[in-house]
Amino acid sequence: MSGRGREGRISAIFRTTPRISRGHSPRIVQGAAIWCIIHVGDFTPRRVNARVSLSYGPEMNYRFSGHETFPCRFAWLPKAYAAVSEAPDALQDDSRAMVVLGVGKNMVRAIRFWMGASGIALPGKDGSFAVTPFGRAIFDRTGFDPFLEDLRTLWLVHWQLSSNVPEPLFAWDYLLNRWPHPEFCRSDVLASFSREAERIDRKLSTVTLEQHFDTFLHTYVPTRGKKGDFPEDSLDCPLVELELIQQVGDRRLDGSGRREPIYAFRRDPKPEVTADLFAYCINDFWSRRRASEKTLSLRDVAIAHGSPGQVFKLSEADIRDRLATIEADSRGAFCFRESAALQHITRSEDASSDMLPAVFGHGAS
Repeated sequence: MSGRGREGRISAIFRTTPRISRGHSPRIVQGAAIWCIIHVGDFTPRRVNARVSLSYGPEMNYRFSGHETFPCRFAWLPKAYAAVSEAPDALQDDSRAMVVLGVGKNMVRAIRFWMGASGIALPGKDGSFAVTPFGRAIFDRTGFDPFLEDLRTLWLVHWQLSSNVPEPLFAWDYLLNRWPHPEFCRSDVLASFSREAERIDRKLSTVTLEQHFDTFLHTYVPTRGKKGDFPEDSLDCPLVELELIQQVGDRRLDGSGRREPIYAFRRDPKPEVTADLFAYCINDFWSRRRASEKTLSLRDVAIAHGSPGQVFKLSEADIRDRLATIEADSRGAFCFRESAALQHITRSEDASSDMLPAVFGHGAS
């Protein structure tokens, strides 16, 4: 039973007359080749007819390229939004787009990529772009942050880059959600990328994987400029201001005298991820990945694939503290209940589907 390249969820239907002690419940685990029910605590079924099935989400269509090895630069998103909001076909043709944006052909393609990946405007089949409500709310002339000056916008762009479900950016999806170690370095990551690409049956060159990792890294880590470079020449992506990835040391490469940096995600509390921003991302996560669920667990928010805890690298203690006040912080949109047996979040039926204005201090009662 292979779940390669897919996200799976286990569902089980039990027809029993069980006696279950408080705080205990049957669990389902996957063995080498079978699925089995493990009896926990005082679970004593008299008659069991169990049917276990796997239901998969959409096929993962990972993206490894399209950025032309350029991390997104400071002026790109506002400039691209201004162009396509005025004329949806402004970036349709390379030659015209080069004139409109004032950059070369490869950068034009990179700008198209980042505009789509950040959810500001989405490409149509004819090459034109349709501005999204998210893009309009932030980058319009009367938007919340048309010049990309607010740290909250940068966290939102990071969230968007990390939250595409049908076409995730591979490095973002893998390193934020599945990297098993507290630290990482280039050689180890590339070895893991190669194994994973083979596992999902993607025939990719070493160069493609190297360029993809380097683009991810320099989205968050400033490029070391040469002596005499101006800061804007080396600090080429606004998301470096998040300081999400930090260099924590270096090590000697095997069989050589060269050394390579060691990096780690910054996992300390992040007050700049405000209560309203956190609530917005819970709501977005719920809609994208748990749309059929009536409740979310603490672990869903903290460690589930694509969760705010994983994307922002928040500790479980920080998540718990945030959830303790989320009912007041979200003005009743969410409610967190905690007991010895259960920790879950419910969403009010009256909760607004558009929580973006509150992130920027608008529309809060």
